[in-house]
Amino acid sequence: MSDYHVVKNPGDGWDAKQNNTQRVSFHGNTQIEAETAAKRYAANSGGGEVRIHGLDGRIRDSDTVPPGKDPFPPRDKRH
Repeated sequence: MSDYHVVKNPGDGWDAKQNNTQRVSFHGNTQIEAETAAKRYAANSGGGEVRIHGLDGRIRDSDTVPPGKDPFPPRDKRH
């Protein structure tokens, strides 16, 4: 599982960064581009949290991305 943050780039645009790293995983022109990329990266790594920061740097939203393949799916198949 990997967590990602969507943050405003100091120069221009928006970045998606993996939690506890300085390296930018994705750079886009808009916040939605960076958010979409962060969710895709999180899903590909088994799920996680994507935290979207506002212009002030504070977290304004957080989304849980489910794992692509659940190694322990629920046994109960009732609807």
